[in-house]
Amino acid sequence: MPDMMINAENGGSFKAYVATPETLPAPAVLIIQEIFGVNDVMRKKTDWLASQGYIAVCPDLFWRIEPYIQLTDQTDAEWQRAFELFKAFDVDQGVKDLEAAKLAVENLSDCTGDVGCLGYCLGGKLAYLLAARTKIDASIGYHGVGLEGLLNEASAIKTPLMLHTAGKDDYVPPAAQEKITSSLSGHPKITIHNYPKMNHAFTRFGGAHYDEAQAKIADERTLKFLAKHLKRNT
Repeated sequence: MPDMMINAENGGSFKAYVATPETLPAPAVLIIQEIFGVNDVMRKKTDWLASQGYIAVCPDLFWRIEPYIQLTDQTDAEWQRAFELFKAFDVDQGVKDLEAAKLAVENLSDCTGDVGCLGYCLGGKLAYLLAARTKIDASIGYHGVGLEGLLNEASAIKTPLMLHTAGKDDYVPPAAQEKITSSLSGHPKITIHNYPKMNHAFTRFGGAHYDEAQAKIADERTLKFLAKHLKRNT
């Protein structure tokens, strides 16, 4: 399937990169980008999930700021631009755009109707908020940022949420991690996996903190979680 266009709730439309599995129909998963846009890393994550049997869709969430931007984590200039985009990004509007993407994807003829989400960094934060604010069927967040300021929304989470957290995350200080863990660990719908020796973005292909062994463990947990909570039959 080629890229698809998604109609936003309040007008306008935005592009999403799409990868489809060999066997259809299938459940779908929204891949939620980091602060670098829908770049090569995100497209590879999307392709990987499609290879595991899911319709995988990665929306361009920066379309209101700079459509189709694709950055890497390899230069200081790109990091600076990525943080500028992060600061300019409207999180609440991003959740609404992802809800529009969910609606579009669940109505695809080849989708079973079940839609999950899987997000990284900024996307991990948005995955948490989708679990709290929408009827997404299952959510997964990798090294999400800023969750300590959103814990009041946890009571609204009614569908399964899995969080992968890095014990030495440069962007989530120990005090914030302790607050997140102590607040969410008892929630019946939330599962938290911590990787004590890992730093932020330890699952990002080619990144400074990438750890193949720990990324494999996290991804295996993700696949088991999705298989349990997203149905494969219409």
